[in-house]
Amino acid sequence: MPIRLQIYWFALFLLPAAGIAQSIPARAKAAPTWTHGRLRVTPDGHYLQYTDGTPFFWLGDTGWELFHRLTLEEIRTYLDDRAAKGFTVIQAVALAEFDGLRRPNRYGDLPLHHLDPTQPDEHYFSIVDSTVKMAQSRGLFIGLLPTWGDKVTKAWGEGPVIFDSTNAYTYGRWLGNRYKDAPNIIWILGGDRPALTKDGDWRPIWRRMAAGIIAATGHRCLITYHPGGGPNSTSQWIHNEPWLDLNMFQSGHGSGHDTPCWQLVTRDRALSPAKPTLDAEPNYEDHPVNPWPKWNPENGRFNDYDVRKQLYRSVFAGACGVTYGHHAVWQFMSAREEAINYPDRGWLNALQRPGATQAGYLRRLIESRPPLERLPDTALIMDGQGIGGEHAEAFTGAAGDYAMIYLPVGKPVVINPAHLRARNLVAWWFNPRDATAQKIGAFSAGKPLSLTPPSQGAGNDWVLVLDDAGHAYPPPATSPPAARDAPRQIPSSTLAAPPHSAPASK
Repeated sequence: MPIRLQIYWFALFLLPAAGIAQSIPARAKAAPTWTHGRLRVTPDGHYLQYTDGTPFFWLGDTGWELFHRLTLEEIRTYLDDRAAKGFTVIQAVALAEFDGLRRPNRYGDLPLHHLDPTQPDEHYFSIVDSTVKMAQSRGLFIGLLPTWGDKVTKAWGEGPVIFDSTNAYTYGRWLGNRYKDAPNIIWILGGDRPALTKDGDWRPIWRRMAAGIIAATGHRCLITYHPGGGPNSTSQWIHNEPWLDLNMFQSGHGSGHDTPCWQLVTRDRALSPAKPTLDAEPNYEDHPVNPWPKWNPENGRFNDYDVRKQLYRSVFAGACGVTYGHHAVWQFMSAREEAINYPDRGWLNALQRPGATQAGYLRRLIESRPPLERLPDTALIMDGQGIGGEHAEAFTGAAGDYAMIYLPVGKPVVINPAHLRARNLVAWWFNPRDATAQKIGAFSAGKPLSLTPPSQGAGNDWVLVLDDAGHAYPPPATSPPAARDAPRQIPSSTLAAPPHSAPASK
C-alpha cells in the first residue's frame, strides 16, 4: 500500500475509533445520542429546539481554521476539550480564510482541483468527514461554513474570488449531498462578509448556494449566515429569505469593550416573521482591541471579563445562544506564532483560558431554568441598570416563576418583583467567574427589593436569580432537572411574539 494511502487509512479509521474509545472525557461520553430529532426553530420563533421539543442552547466556539491547520489527532484534542466545557456548536470553514485554496492542509491536500468549486478533492474533504463524525460522537454540532467570504467577494483577505451563481449551486448541492445524513450539521453561509453593500449585491450567489444545499438535504438542517463586524445583522439584508432560519450578527473586536450587542438582539427580535438571533462573533478573549489599521498596544487585549459581559448581555436580551472565541484558537496558532505576545500560549494552552470555561457556566445557568421561556424584561430593574459598560440586562420566565438579572458591574440594584407572578421569592447571587451560587434568602414579592452584590466594582459581575419560592428550583447552574426536557404549557398570551412554527421538513 502506498505511504500516502497508509496515512489516510490510519487517520480516517484507526484514529477515530481509538479516540471514541479512549479519549472522550467523562462529560463528553454522556453526550446526546441524537434521539431527539433534528434541530428546528421553536414555535414562538425566538429559540431552538429538537423535533421532540427538547431545548437547545447554542454555545458556539470559533474553530474557523479547524480543517485547514490541524491534524485529526489535534482535532480530536480540541473537540474533547470543547465538549467537556459544555460547548454545543463548533463553527468551522471548509474553504478556509488563510489562503485556504492554495495553501494545503496538514496532510498536503488542497480542497479544490484547479481552484474550481465543481472539482472538490476527496482527500481534503475526508478530513471534514472524520471531524463531523468525531463531533457527533461527542454531542457537538458543526456549524459548517462552505466557504469563507473572500471566495465570493474579496474585499480583504487572500481570496481568490471563485464563486458565481452557477458553481455556487453545484458546490452547495455537492456538500449538501455529502452531509445530508449527518444530524449534527448547521449550515452557515456568509463567512465574515455582508450580503449587500453599496459596492455590490452578493445575495444571488448565496441564494444559489443555499438552494443547492436544500436540493440535496430537503432543508433538514438549519441554515444561517455569518456577516461582517459592526452594528449589522443578517436581518438587514436577508431576513425574509425563505432559506434563512436564524439571524446572526457580529459585535466584533472594535474599540468598544461594550458594543451594545443587546440592542442588536432587541432589533432582530422585533422583526416579523420572528426568527432566532445570536452574536456569532463577539470580542475574542486575548484579541487585540481595535487592531485596524494597526494595533496600538495601549488599547490592550480583551480579557475574560470583557468576554463575559458580551456573552451574558446578548443572551439575557433574548438571543438563542452565543458564540465564544479566542484569538489563538480560532486560527490555531502555534506557540511559536503567538510567542511575540504570549510565550507560553499557542492554541493548546489557550484552550484553558478562563473565558472558555466561563462560557460553559452561562449555558449551565440558562439550562437550570426553563430555557425556552425567557422573555427579555429590563423593566425589572427599577434602579441600577446603567449605560455602556454598566448596562444591565434581565429576563423573566414566561410563567412568571423566575427571573435573572445580569449586572456587569457589582453595585446596588433595585428590582420590581411585580413582574413575577409569585407571592414569595428565593433570591440567589450567581458568580459567572466560578459558577458558585450564594443564597440571599426569602423575600415577599409585595415590594421592591434593594440588593447589593457580594463584591463591587468593575470586574465583579454578578447574576441575580429570583425564583418563585413555591417552585423548588435547584441552585442556579446546577444540572437542570430532567423535567425541563418536556416543555411546559405556557399560555400563549404570555409570549412575546405570536406563535411561528418552522416548516415540518426541518
